Amino acid sequence: MSSPALEVRQVAYTDPLVVPMLTELDHEYTTRYGHSLGDIGEEMRRRPEEFGAPDGGLILLLADGDPVAGGAFRRFDDHTAELKRIWTHSAHRRRGLARRVLTELEREIAARGYRRIYLTTGPRQPEAKGLYLATGYRPLYDPELPAEQIGKHPFEKEVSSR
Repeated sequence: MSSPALEVRQVAYTDPLVVPMLTELDHEYTTRYGHSLGDIGEEMRRRPEEFGAPDGGLILLLADGDPVAGGAFRRFDDHTAELKRIWTHSAHRRRGLARRVLTELEREIAARGYRRIYLTTGPRQPEAKGLYLATGYRPLYDPELPAEQIGKHPFEKEVSSR
């Protein structure tokens, strides 16, 4: 049985297709950290325009019209985009979808003229840390320290001009 073809779609943060992403991320953060997306993701709710053109974007991967993975970016500074909310639906993990989301976001970030990508992930998200290291992101912290001692794990990557 083959997997359904994936559609890459840029959407506004306020698009109803984004709701499954935010709902599942909220559950993940609550389970892992004891606080909800609302507590730490308020910037997306207060200023959704930051995640829209020309400075930002939100990309979803859709299978048969349903969101299965996604992520967003916004301007961090004049030359840097910040990745936010990289997500894969729990029923679709371990299939390379997060890597595909990163590829699509990086392509769009390069097209917008950014030269650098910055992101942070949490100490209780080792799979995210592994993804970023495997896709060429450089840690901006001492990886030898215990994850909880580091706190937020910042990464950066130079944008490839393909």
